[in-house]
Amino acid sequence: MGNVKRIYVEKKAPFAAAAKQLQEEIKSYLQIDSVEAVRMFIRYDVENLSDEVYAAALKSVFSEPPVDIYYEEKIDIPERARVFSVEYLPGQFDQRADSALQCVKFLKEDEEPVIRTAVTYMVIGDVSEEEFEQIRHYCINPVDSRETGMEKPETLMTAYEEPEDVKILENMPGCEDFVDMPEAELKELYDSLGLAMTFRDFQHIQNYFAAEEKRNPTMTEIRVLDTYWSDHCRHTTFATELKEVEFGEGYYKEPLEMTWQSYLDTREELYAGRDDKFICLMDIALMAMKKLRAEGKLEDMEVSDEINACSVVVPVEVDYGDGPITEEWLVFFKNETHNHPTEIEPFGGAATCLGGAIRDPLSGRGYVYQAMRVTGAADPTLPASQTLKGKLSQARLVRGAAKGYSSYGNQVGLATGYVKEIYHRNYVAKRMEIGAVMGAAPRRNVIRENAEPDDCIILLGGRTGRDGCGGATGSSKAHTEESTLVCGAEVQKGNAPTERKIQRLFRREEVSRLIKKCNDFGAGGVSVAIGELADGLIVDLDKVPKKYAGLDGTELAISESQERMAVVVSPKDREAFLEYAAEENLEAVVVAKVTKEPRLILKWRGREIVNIARAFLDTNGAHQETSVKVAIPSREENRLKKTAIPAVEEALQEGDLKKAWLTEMSDLNVCSQKGLVEMFDSSIGSASVLMPYGGKYQLTETQVMAAKLPVLSGKTDTATMMSYGFDPEISSWSPYHGAVYAVTESMAKIVAAGGDCRKIRFTFQEYFRRMSERPERWSQPFAALLGAYDAQVGFGLPSIGGKDSMSGTFQDIDVPPTLVSFAVDVAKEKDIVTPELKAAGNKLVYFKIDVDEYDIPNYANVLELYEGISALMKEGILVSAYAVDAKGICAAVSKMAFGNKLGVRFDPEKIEKEELFACGLGNIIAEVDAAKLEELEKTADNLDVDYRMIAEVIKEAAFVYNDVKISLEEALESWRGTLDKVFPYKASKDVSAVESPVYRADSVYVCRHKVARPCVFIPVFPGTNCEYDAEKAFRRAGAEVVTKVFKNRTAEDIRESVEVFEKAISRSQIIMFPGGFSAGDEPDGSAKFFATAFQNEKIKEAVQKLLSERDGLALGICNGFQALIKLGLVPCGEIVGQNGDSPTLTFNTINRHISKMAYIKVVSDKSPWLSLAEPGRTYVNPASHGEGRFVASEAWLDKLFADGQVATQYVDMDGRASMDEEYNINGSYRAIEGITSPDGRCFGKMAHAERRDDGVAVNIYGEQDMKIFESGVRYFR
Repeated sequence: MGNVKRIYVEKKAPFAAAAKQLQEEIKSYLQIDSVEAVRMFIRYDVENLSDEVYAAALKSVFSEPPVDIYYEEKIDIPERARVFSVEYLPGQFDQRADSALQCVKFLKEDEEPVIRTAVTYMVIGDVSEEEFEQIRHYCINPVDSRETGMEKPETLMTAYEEPEDVKILENMPGCEDFVDMPEAELKELYDSLGLAMTFRDFQHIQNYFAAEEKRNPTMTEIRVLDTYWSDHCRHTTFATELKEVEFGEGYYKEPLEMTWQSYLDTREELYAGRDDKFICLMDIALMAMKKLRAEGKLEDMEVSDEINACSVVVPVEVDYGDGPITEEWLVFFKNETHNHPTEIEPFGGAATCLGGAIRDPLSGRGYVYQAMRVTGAADPTLPASQTLKGKLSQARLVRGAAKGYSSYGNQVGLATGYVKEIYHRNYVAKRMEIGAVMGAAPRRNVIRENAEPDDCIILLGGRTGRDGCGGATGSSKAHTEESTLVCGAEVQKGNAPTERKIQRLFRREEVSRLIKKCNDFGAGGVSVAIGELADGLIVDLDKVPKKYAGLDGTELAISESQERMAVVVSPKDREAFLEYAAEENLEAVVVAKVTKEPRLILKWRGREIVNIARAFLDTNGAHQETSVKVAIPSREENRLKKTAIPAVEEALQEGDLKKAWLTEMSDLNVCSQKGLVEMFDSSIGSASVLMPYGGKYQLTETQVMAAKLPVLSGKTDTATMMSYGFDPEISSWSPYHGAVYAVTESMAKIVAAGGDCRKIRFTFQEYFRRMSERPERWSQPFAALLGAYDAQVGFGLPSIGGKDSMSGTFQDIDVPPTLVSFAVDVAKEKDIVTPELKAAGNKLVYFKIDVDEYDIPNYANVLELYEGISALMKEGILVSAYAVDAKGICAAVSKMAFGNKLGVRFDPEKIEKEELFACGLGNIIAEVDAAKLEELEKTADNLDVDYRMIAEVIKEAAFVYNDVKISLEEALESWRGTLDKVFPYKASKDVSAVESPVYRADSVYVCRHKVARPCVFIPVFPGTNCEYDAEKAFRRAGAEVVTKVFKNRTAEDIRESVEVFEKAISRSQIIMFPGGFSAGDEPDGSAKFFATAFQNEKIKEAVQKLLSERDGLALGICNGFQALIKLGLVPCGEIVGQNGDSPTLTFNTINRHISKMAYIKVVSDKSPWLSLAEPGRTYVNPASHGEGRFVASEAWLDKLFADGQVATQYVDMDGRASMDEEYNINGSYRAIEGITSPDGRCFGKMAHAERRDDGVAVNIYGEQDMKIFESGVRYFR
C-alpha cells in the first residue's frame, strides 16, 4: 500500500520494563485482575526513504539488536488479545519522530524522509469491554494524544489547507461593524469568542477603535489584546483597584488592621505628591520592597528596564590559576508556575514550566545552573475510581508531571537540587506546578541597552507551531469539566535539546555582549515576546520559521511554541550574531525592525494584520475595581497550636507514643519522596554542594539546595542557597499567618544550612482561587499579601520578585490559599552545614522562636536567634541542624537520624512527648559537638541565645523516650511505604550476592607516542549536556581540550561537520564521549545520535587511526558509554556495531531515570584509565541515567571477567556487590558498572566520575575521585 513502510519494535521479554510496569498499574491502580500480559510496540511509519538507508536504519535507528525485536508491516495478534494504538495529536512535538528523522539523515544526509510514530498496546486476557475501555482511557490523554487505527496510510505527506486571510470584524451578521455594535450584540460576540478578558475590556477595545483608529479591528488584534491583557501576562487581578476594604470581626482582626495601616502609611510616605498610584494587590506585594529600598536596604539589587528575573550584584572570588581575584557577578533567581497546562497535560505542562523558568534568567543572559521543584497535589494513593469527572487521576498527574519536568531538566543539563510535593485535598481543583531556578553570569557579559530605531530583532531557536496557542488566556481562566476538553492547543511542548543550544550560545561572552535586550517566548508568543522589546516595531510574520504549513497570521502572532528567544542587536552586529547561532546549530532569523513611531505592527502576507498604538496596549485593558471583605481566622481553629496530623493526636490521647511516631512518619506530607526525587538529575554541572539525600546511607533529606556559581574556567567557593516555605493547612486556617510563616520557614531552612539570615532575598509564588465580583473572594490573597508585607518589614528583608496565578478553581472547589516563599542566600561553600546526625555522644538542642499574643513571630528576636545560631555554626559548635515544620520535632529528628542510621534518646525532663509532635515552624533543632558543650554554654550566653538540650545522639539505631523504643528500621519502613506504589524505589526484590573478584593484569598497555600535553576531542551532539563538566575535568588534569558542535540543520551542515570532526580527531590523542541525552535518548534507545554519526566512514576511519596508529584512548561516560558499546569500541576495541548477542545497556529495571550517588568498586587494573585508582577500593560517584542497565549473555559475562574487561562494579559502601537495587541501582547483570576494550584503552562507565570538585556533594561519605582523567593524561607522558 503506497510508499509507506511500517515497523513495530518490541523490547525482548527480559527488558520489557515499560510493559511490565503498565500491567502492574492496571492491576493495582485500575484494579483489573483479568489482564494476563501486556505487550507494547513502538510503531514507526516511514516514507521517502531509500531501501539501502531503510535497511541500515532498521537495526541501528529503529531498533537495537540486543534488546529489541522488530516486525515489518504487521504484528500477529493472538487469541484473547486486544490491540489499540496511540499517536500524538497533530501539531504536538513528537521527539521520537524528530530524533529518528535526524538519525536517519546522518546515514544519508540528502534524503528527506517523513516519519510518524505511535505506541501500540496489546492487552492479553479475558478483559471485558468496560475494562478495555478503562485501560484505553488510562493510556490516552485526549489533550495531547488520540487513538489511531491499525490501517497504514497511503502517504504521510500532509496536505495543509491554505489558511484564509485574517478576518476584519465588519459586515457581520446583522450587517454591523464592530465599532458600531450596540451593547447587546457586542456581548453576544464577546460570549462567542471564548475570551479571557472581561466584557469591560471588550468595550474598551470598541471605544479605542471607534475613537482613535476609526476602523474595525482584525480578529488577530482581538486575540493579541486578549493575550496581552490576560491575567497570566499582565496580572490584571493583581492590578485591580481595591476601592473599599472591610475587616470582619474576631481575635486576629487587630494584627491584620495594624498591618493594613502600616501599608497605608508607607504608601502615603513613598507616593507623596503622586496621584497615579492606586491600591491593588500588586502594590501591596511590592510595597515592602519599595520601603526597604528607600531605607537603603537593597543596594545589591540590579535595576534594569529589562524584565527577566530577580537579579542581585554579588562580589565573587574566582581563581583562574594565578590566585583569587574579585569579580562582580549577577545572580538571578526566578519562580515560574504552570498549573493549568500541567493539570490537563502533565508531561508537557511540567516540562515547559521548567523551560519557562529557565528562559527568564537566560534571556537576562544568565547561565541557569540549579532548579527547585515545589508542587501541590491531592492524594495520589487513591484508586482511579475516585477521580473527579473531567479530571485526570492524581496518580497520572503526579507521575506524568514528574516525568515531564525531570525529562526536560535532565536533558537541558540542569541540576535539580531540591524536589518536594505538597499534598492537600483541595489541590484536586487544580494542580500546583512551580519551578524555581538560579542563574548567574559575570556582570561584564551583560549589556543592558534600550532598542533604537533600525535595530534588528532576531528570532532564535525553535520553530512555530499550533502548540501553545492560547496558553496565557487558558491559564487565566477558571475551568469546568467541559472547558478542559478543548484546551489541547493551549499546552506548550518542550524541546529540551534546543533550549540547551540557546544556553550554550548565551554563555559565550562574545555573543552575550552583542545583545542589547532580550525576551523569551512564553505567554503570548511573538506578539508579547517581540512586542515588549521596543515601543515601536514592525514584525514580518512571513519570516517566522514554522514547524509546518497551514498556520494563519493569528496563530503565528500568538503561538507559544517554546525554546525561542527574541534578541535586539545593532544592525552592525547582525551578521556576527547569526554566524554565532549557526555555530551552535541554531536557527536564527531577522523578523522585525525597531521603529521610531510607538506602534506594534504585525504584517502577514504583506498586509498589516495588527497596527495598535503602544499607549493603548499599555493600558492593560479597562480599569478594574473591586471591594474586599476580609475574613478573620478563628482563634479556636488555630492550626499553629494543634497537632498537625489528627491520627497522631488520637494516638497520643491513647498514650501510644510508638503508634504516634510511626503514624507521623507515614503521613503523606512527612513520608519519603525519594522515589520521586531520584528522577531528577541533581549532580550535573559539578557544582551541587548538597545532594538531595545525604549521609552514609543517603537517607537524610536536605532542606535547601546549594550550588557553587557556574564559572566556566577557574575555581570559586561562592555558592548560592535556596529554600522554600509554605504549609497549606496553616494557610487554609489563616492566609495572613500562612504567609508570615512561609517567609519565616524559608529563612529558618537557610539558617539551619549555614546561611546568613541578614543577606536573604525572597521571591514569592501566589496561587489562589479565581476572584469574582464578590468582595469575600478577595479576602485570601489580600490577607496573605498583608502577612508577607509584615514579615518582610519585620525582618528587614525584601521579596524582589514573584509570580501570581489566580485561577485555582474547578467548579465549586478552590485550591488552598497558597503563598510560597522562596529564600535565596549567597554563601561560601565551606560555611554550609549538612543536616545528617554526625556522631553518637553529641547532644541535640532546640531553639524556639519568640511569638506575640497573636502568634506572630517577634521579628527582631527571631533575627537575633538566627544570627546566634549562625555564629555557633561558624565556631564549629553546631555540626548539623534542621528547621522544624508544622509536623514537629519527631519528623525533623527522624530525618536527621536516617542518613547515618544513628539513634536518639530524648530527655523526658526537658521535653514532653506531646511537644515532639507540636507545630515548630521557625524553630531549629541542632546537633552539638560533644567536645564543645562548655563552649556552647559560654558562647550562647554571650550571644543571649536561649536553647534547651532535649536529647542525645546514640549509636543504637532507635528513637528512645523513657521506656518506649522505636527502632530506626520500623521508622524507615513507615516513612518509605506510603508513596512506594506511586514513586517506587525498587523494581526487584532480588538482593542476592554477586561475585566481585579483583583482576590484576600482568602488564598494562604502554603508550609509544608520548606527548607532554595530550589533546582531547569532545564531540557535542543535540542532547549532549556534560561537555562542560568533562572539559573541566580534563583541563584540571593537564590536557588540552577541543570541543566541537555537530551541526545537522541541513545536508551541507552534516557534510561540513563530518569534515570538522575528522580533522579534530586526527589531531587528538583522546576522544571523550560525554554524557547527555543523545536527542532525548530517542528514537527509544540511548546514544543513537552518537553511534549513527560515528558509523560515518570518514569519522570511523579517523577513530580507528587514533586507536591503532597513535596509541590513542577513548572514554565514554553515561551516554558516552552507551555510544561506545553501540559502536563496539567496548568490549571489542573497534567500531564493529552490534548484533543480537552483543552486550549492551538498556532501561533501568525500575523503568525511570535514576539520579543518586553510586558506590563503585575498581575490580581491574588492566586499563590505563585506572592506573591511579586503587584496585579493590570503593569510590562514590554521582549516577544519573535512564538506560544504564548492563546486560549480556552468560558467555559474554564470563569472558569479560576472565579477560579483566570488567573495570568497575556497583557495590555497597563496604564493597559488596549484589543485585540489591539500593546499590546496584539499575539492575545491571553481575553489578557491572564499567567495562573496557580488550587492551583497556577504551573505557566506558555509567557513573559520572567527571562531576567532582572541591566542596561538591559534601553530605556524601566516601572518596569521590577515581583520578580517571589524570590517569588518561599521565598515560601519554
